[in-house]
Amino acid sequence: MNLTRRSVLSLMGIGGLAGLSACQREHVEEEPAEPEEPKEEAPEEPKVDLEEFEDLALDMDAWSYDEDHDCYYQLAVPYCLTPGSEQYESLSLFVPGPYFVGTAKGQLYHCELAEDAQVGQFTPATAPVALPINAPACGAQECPTSYAYDGLERYLGQGIVYVYAGFRGRSGGYESTTQEYFAGGAPWLVADLKAAVRFLRYNAKALPCDVSRIFAFGLGGGGVVASLLGVSGNAALYDPYLQELGIPTHDVEGNDVTDEIAGVAAWCPMGSFESADAGYEWMMGQYASEGTRADGTWTKLLSDDLASAYGDYVNGLGLMDADGQALKLDRIENGAYAGGTYYQHLVGIVSDAAADFLRRMEFPYAAVPLEASLRSFPGNPSLTSADATDAQLGATEASESPVGIAGVRQVEATVYDTLESYIATLNGDSRWLTYNASTGDVDVTGLWGFVSACRTPDKDVCAYDLLDRSGLANQLFGTDEQPSLHFDAMVATLVEGQAERYAQAEGWDESVVAEWRGDLVEQDALEKTVAERVGMSDPLALLRSSSGSDEESSAVVAPHWRISTGLFQTETTLVGEVNLAAALEACEGVEDVSFQAVWGAGFELAEREGDPEDKLVAWIVSCCPQEQEQETEEENS
Repeated sequence: MNLTRRSVLSLMGIGGLAGLSACQREHVEEEPAEPEEPKEEAPEEPKVDLEEFEDLALDMDAWSYDEDHDCYYQLAVPYCLTPGSEQYESLSLFVPGPYFVGTAKGQLYHCELAEDAQVGQFTPATAPVALPINAPACGAQECPTSYAYDGLERYLGQGIVYVYAGFRGRSGGYESTTQEYFAGGAPWLVADLKAAVRFLRYNAKALPCDVSRIFAFGLGGGGVVASLLGVSGNAALYDPYLQELGIPTHDVEGNDVTDEIAGVAAWCPMGSFESADAGYEWMMGQYASEGTRADGTWTKLLSDDLASAYGDYVNGLGLMDADGQALKLDRIENGAYAGGTYYQHLVGIVSDAAADFLRRMEFPYAAVPLEASLRSFPGNPSLTSADATDAQLGATEASESPVGIAGVRQVEATVYDTLESYIATLNGDSRWLTYNASTGDVDVTGLWGFVSACRTPDKDVCAYDLLDRSGLANQLFGTDEQPSLHFDAMVATLVEGQAERYAQAEGWDESVVAEWRGDLVEQDALEKTVAERVGMSDPLALLRSSSGSDEESSAVVAPHWRISTGLFQTETTLVGEVNLAAALEACEGVEDVSFQAVWGAGFELAEREGDPEDKLVAWIVSCCPQEQEQETEEENS
């Protein structure tokens, strides 16, 4: 039987009336019930103390205003209740002027949101937050206490709110005013920044931004810290450190306050502390034969063993390429892990980067020595230079880098008149790279030639966990009592398990066995061992455990990632960056991963073309579709 919509409604109406009539008749036949007294409902007790974190409420009467550049800002705002260091644990905010309606109150301004404002494609409700990390060697980042607009235009001009947060660095120190000691090292750098993120979320209603759109970015160690923020959102294993800081756990309405972020841009990040030394030997050390890698030395044996251990490590990662092919290492005739899909994946990355460079390059070409300059992100006008050692995470306290973070030195470039002369210089006595100018394709025969010509190792065996504990990375895992400790469990296993064999070689010192074994179980003030803190400071390790049942599995991973590395630098291993990108590609919740290796670039903000910060800003904007676009995407899904 076919029923029209009107017929259905008519039938429903008749049935409804009949039912209502029956209910009425039954009601007439029953005895009238005594009216019940209305019950007063007891007010629901708040589950949390809504005033607990009110001291962290942003003072909206404390804004300064730069009229020339239309920028509102606040400097050195504390972001936690019980800071370990008042000198470092505060942040400065820089807001595009149109986002606020400001009323002058003496020299300061009372600000309210200008809800209808728009800068670029953003409004006060949709603007993303940029969170710079100027710490290439995991040094401390001091919050700005003075203001300068230099460099902020490229962010604020696109409608991005810029937040420069201070944090403690790889080692403890003393307050500049009180001379009181404060703890440092892992994982305080990440914990401090998590506190800063939670402060922003606590003040979400007052700030002209979307606090779900926080993007962290940095170079080297700063890239590692940014990556850790990106893979450990709300991870419970950081709770003891966050509780020490007095971070907000809920907002003024009782809603949970979280610390996940939206995106990470990392240039030359190490990728993994647990495999950094082994990765260095596999990628570069096994192709060298001088210094600590000279035949007959025990460190040469260690180098070979670390390269082999790295092969076993990679084969246990479960990595895949973009086509879903498992990335594995195979042993070749001499027993080395120098074959397989993983090896070819690395060769392909090198070949693609070389092809891109040669297709774009115009000759004559002037090759500038690497690390001729390192630039910092804007926000702190006092950051014009840095301690020389802070440019390299694998450096020692006594070593000298050619430049500070924002310094520039005079250098002489090597000029190549023709493409042919450039390629001939690369190949030297062994032809490992060929270029087909008609197709623009490059063929690289293997990693040995590339490493020998372009990436010769300049660090000794145990590139990061130095034998005498003098490396900057050793400081990162020190404690208040022992400021510099060993942290590499792979090395610890090898020196103990192979001690008898190493003792037959030149230079062996049996004390290293006890030193590594003892250091790994040393505890910090919160009773976390070095081994545990390495796990909390290793982006790849946290990603690997995210599908398990450990504390780390509660982590929220940022959906947007941009990783770039210079192919000619030796500060990081290349394999660390590659592994991190591959693991992210397979991670649930990650929407996009951009990875690029840059031929000819060193330890820097490496880009194939264009200004790195312009590229960063454009990427942030691209990760934040307008509301209309978001609604369309949701409807389509």
